[in-house]
Amino acid sequence: MKKSVLFLFAFLLMAPFKSKADEGMWFLMFINKNIKDMQKMGLKLTAEEIYSINNSSLKDAIVQFNGGCTAEIISKDGLVLTNHHCGYDKIAELSTPENDYLTHGFWAKTKKDELAPKSNSVRFFIRMDNVTDRILALFDDSFNEKERERRINQEIAKIQEENDEGGKYTVSVRSFFQGNEYYYFVYQDFDDVRLVGTPPDMIGRFGGDTDNWEWPRHTGDFSLFRVYTDKDGNPAKYSPDNIPMKPKHHLPVSLGGVKEGDFAMILGYPGRTNRWMPAGGIDQNVKFAYPAWVEGSKVAMDAMKAHMDKNQKVRLDYASSYARIANYWKNRQGMIEALTLHKTAETKAQTEKEFEKWANKPVNKKLYGNVVADINEYYAKTNENASHNNYLINMLRSSNYASALNRLGAQMLNYINSNEPKRRELQPALNEDINDLYENLYEPLERDVLIAQLNLYSKKGGENIAPYVAELKQKYNEDFTEYVDNALKNSIFTSKESIDRFFENPKAELITNDELFKLSNELMMRYRAKTNEEILLDENFSRNFRLLVRGLRESGLNNIQYPDANSTLRLTYGSVVTLPAHPTRKNDAKANYYTTLKGAIDKHNPNDDEFNNPQKLIDLYNKKDYGRYANEHKELPVNFLTNNDITGGNSGSPVLNGKGELIGLAFDGNIEAMAGDVIFDDKLQRTINVDIRYVLFIIDKYADAKHLIDEMTIVK
Repeated sequence: MKKSVLFLFAFLLMAPFKSKADEGMWFLMFINKNIKDMQKMGLKLTAEEIYSINNSSLKDAIVQFNGGCTAEIISKDGLVLTNHHCGYDKIAELSTPENDYLTHGFWAKTKKDELAPKSNSVRFFIRMDNVTDRILALFDDSFNEKERERRINQEIAKIQEENDEGGKYTVSVRSFFQGNEYYYFVYQDFDDVRLVGTPPDMIGRFGGDTDNWEWPRHTGDFSLFRVYTDKDGNPAKYSPDNIPMKPKHHLPVSLGGVKEGDFAMILGYPGRTNRWMPAGGIDQNVKFAYPAWVEGSKVAMDAMKAHMDKNQKVRLDYASSYARIANYWKNRQGMIEALTLHKTAETKAQTEKEFEKWANKPVNKKLYGNVVADINEYYAKTNENASHNNYLINMLRSSNYASALNRLGAQMLNYINSNEPKRRELQPALNEDINDLYENLYEPLERDVLIAQLNLYSKKGGENIAPYVAELKQKYNEDFTEYVDNALKNSIFTSKESIDRFFENPKAELITNDELFKLSNELMMRYRAKTNEEILLDENFSRNFRLLVRGLRESGLNNIQYPDANSTLRLTYGSVVTLPAHPTRKNDAKANYYTTLKGAIDKHNPNDDEFNNPQKLIDLYNKKDYGRYANEHKELPVNFLTNNDITGGNSGSPVLNGKGELIGLAFDGNIEAMAGDVIFDDKLQRTINVDIRYVLFIIDKYADAKHLIDEMTIVK
């Protein structure tokens, strides 16, 4: 991480701030509360044009992509635009050393050439409604947490059945403001989503881990997919007979560009914010949870990269896993620094002191009097376990041997202990899971990751480590190399071949006595384990956190009007804004709210995979062959900044101008605002976006895929 963050933070505090940053991730059903403010800032649309249940509107072009990112429909034939990093695992899955689409890119010449991953989906938002009164009427504050949860779950099942129209829709009932409000969301899922086009990794991930979360950026972080339906337009599993979707709405694509102060609106599926988190929770993350996460991630990355650098197939097979781990590794580092720099815990603690004064007034004392004290007690008792849990979670996230064998072994035992008809029933799913696990598993890499993670976990996990690991730690003198090597040598789970040999003469005791299975089982048992004290602590915390949020809203000590993000569709609006020049990271553009292709070429280093531009891109730059995608200064814009309020899950979200036209897509935030999931800072918060003109340039001039441009609705 760049240590110049401290300097930049001080510089920004002195800099004038002209553009309004609107904090908030807003529900579309309440868009009328924001519409006048948005129109003053430059919105030309009505509320009905953004969110309508009965008519086509912007929300019909926004999808959740494969459960974790956002994407948008940009043609009448179901063309989907999202980030390159959102499609990364699907691109890697479809790649082979002979047809390495991840490295070299891919562009389907016709719809018949589009590629279908094993699974890929998009989710359309249909409607939502408020069921707070209905659910809160089921209990009062005297109910314990278990009974409260039981009644809520019963009512949720009823609401889902009332609104799914016989299984046509997926209905999700979610709690907000820590269980003080409830809304249901109706979705429709489509499961045939095919790869249409992707730039090479040198464009889609330009800057790699070095530039991740940094500004200025020069990354063409986009990829194209297409949604397919059956002949009647209904969701359908993959079939060669399926047809391109005819969406209710698709976004027009603007060539007009952006300038400082322009209105910018983003719709998407932000994953998780924690803006109501108590001071003790922030302290726990900064001092215990995040440092363990960072260390565990780095250990995994180092072990993986040693093998990925030597073998192209291994690099492709593990590219998505490595990128995911690396992203959070840098994110958690940035969170530690930003939350410390902001003194966020201290600010929250001061608010909680004021809350305690309000809570201990006679009228409030019975319900709220002990809330803060009980919350602080919870964190004091769980700090060490938070550190342990993050070391353990990172081992499970990075090691297939640690995480997957527990479930697979249980499936195999169930199969062995079943009669023949039941075995025939279980066989397809078992075969699929075995193939999925071992198809791209590379034993030498998995060995090194497991050894490194066990060594780290046993040393840093404290007294809470899994009992079996504690035994092994003592037996092998804190070095798990010999243990893992022996386990791999004798295990039936080492490879697909060893699994196949096992099924030639399957015996249950070979599974239950297998060291890799035992280890995975013990680790998963520890991950799921809760003592009675921990269960009571969790229940008490859940109640007190809910009361804290209710009390903060009731007292007016916290006036946040929007709920935390939780992967439900939200709208955020703001402006195109600049940043003061960084003392060590100079920009190439006329102003520091955008970057150009010149900056990417200036960073070019053929000996560094993170900054190695394709030769054709360099040639286009040298010729200044930008077509109609250059700006008024005859530059080719690449990325630009806005002050929208986003977080993970917004990756791939459309950035729209006042007319609802696509001007870019969000893909990152800036390192200075890494505390943004906990506290919004209108001086620092920035969203980094790919300029849509760069996307179109890459498709048209670099990839010679003009047929895809012709499919879009282009406006000037």
